Amino acid sequence: MTNFPIYLSMLFLAALLVSCSKPGGVRVLKLGHGLDTSHPVHAAMLYLAEKAEEKSDGKMIVQVYPNQQLGTERELVELLQIGSLAMTKVSTAAMEGFAPEIKILGQPYLFKDDAQQARVLEGPIGKQLLAAGEKYWLKGLCFYDGGKRSFYTKDKPVMVPQDIEGLKIRVMESPTAVNMVQSFGGSPTPVSFGELYTALQQGIVDGAENNPPSFVTSRHYEVCKYYSLNEHTAIPDMMIVSTKVWDLLSEEEKTWLQEAADESAVYQYKLWEESVAESMKILEEAGVEVLYPDKEPFRKEAEKVYELMKESDPEMYKLVQEIRKY
Repeated sequence: MTNFPIYLSMLFLAALLVSCSKPGGVRVLKLGHGLDTSHPVHAAMLYLAEKAEEKSDGKMIVQVYPNQQLGTERELVELLQIGSLAMTKVSTAAMEGFAPEIKILGQPYLFKDDAQQARVLEGPIGKQLLAAGEKYWLKGLCFYDGGKRSFYTKDKPVMVPQDIEGLKIRVMESPTAVNMVQSFGGSPTPVSFGELYTALQQGIVDGAENNPPSFVTSRHYEVCKYYSLNEHTAIPDMMIVSTKVWDLLSEEEKTWLQEAADESAVYQYKLWEESVAESMKILEEAGVEVLYPDKEPFRKEAEKVYELMKESDPEMYKLVQEIRKY
């Protein structure tokens, strides 16, 4: 009878070699994600692959698998943890389930503006958060702009926090997102992004929250005709690599990949700005009612999250205060 632990080890090794193979001296890395191919973040990942191949003179190939071909966001992260997949793009909201420190980036109205967010992410705090997942076998390479998330709903517009009371709002699998919707009086309902269109159609949820490009590329605007730009969170995405794969790379290979990721982030920020403008145009033409509520009432209600944090997680609250000083 085959020794079961040895059998598992052999399976793991085989999976690892597939995710980070080097046939003929060429390093092949597989990158899976859940976004549509029309999404600007997908374009940035293709750019990363192009730059990695260019910098390595063809010795490093990054193969990109979009549209949840290799699994859901959570499944992809778990594949990284065991080394069966090299890389993925993940929302930092989803990362908090693997590296709790990162939940700081999902707090409502954490940043005053884009400039403050950029200073934080590019500075020591950003570097600290990119490294936060390493003890969980997940290394952050760079941040991508995830835009500002706002509510979209099927049957009634959201102009004040009270309009969310009683509504089932889809959230990511994130305790922080759950707390945020609850602070506004809504009923947070975790649903996989790939299943959300059907959930909206069938009334399983009354609405959701996301940035304009994701609202458009998911075609959720076909179901939800109200988009309220309260911009409650500005949650960045993160490009991550399995530490089990990273540790197999030579120093030269690590440099190629890190530089390619950094350059793709610069490119993605430019694409994102263009995509937001184009997305808003598409929504207008599709007859979506775009609303611009006063953010102050939402900001005030969101302070409940910070009051709770002050008592339950003083270290995290201290980091919030530090960020707000930037």
